[in-house]
Amino acid sequence: QVQLVESGGGLVQPGGSLRLSCAASGSIFSINSMGWYRQAPGKQRELVAGITRGDSTNFADSVKGRFAISRDNAKNTVYLQMNSLKPEDTAVYYCSADVKRTILGNTVRYWGQGTQVTVSS
Repeated sequence: QVQLVESGGGLVQPGGSLRLSCAASGSIFSINSMGWYRQAPGKQRELVAGITRGDSTNFADSVKGRFAISRDNAKNTVYLQMNSLKPEDTAVYYCSADVKRTILGNTVRYWGQGTQVTVSS
C-alpha cells in the first residue's frame, strides 16, 4: 500500500504565502512525477504544478511567477510554495505521486486526501 499525507493548508490573507507538503510512504520502488492539483466547489479539478524526478517543472498559467514546486527524493516528499496568494486560489489542494511499487510493476497514480487553502479578502 501507498499513502500520501498532506499538510500546510489553512487560512491566509491576500498577498500572503503558504507552503504545502506531501509525503509518500509505504511500498515504493520509485516515484516518477509528483504534482499538485486543486478543486474549488462546483468547479473542475485542475493541475497547479508538476515536477519530474529530474526536477523538470510545469505550472498552470494562473500561478506562474507566484508558485514554486520542489521535491526531496530522499524523503519522497513534494512541496508547493505559494506566494502572492489571491482569493481565486481558494480550493482544496491534492497532491499526486506516480508510484512504481516493484521493479516488475506498472506505475500507478496515488492521491492525497486534500488540504484546504482559503485566501480571504
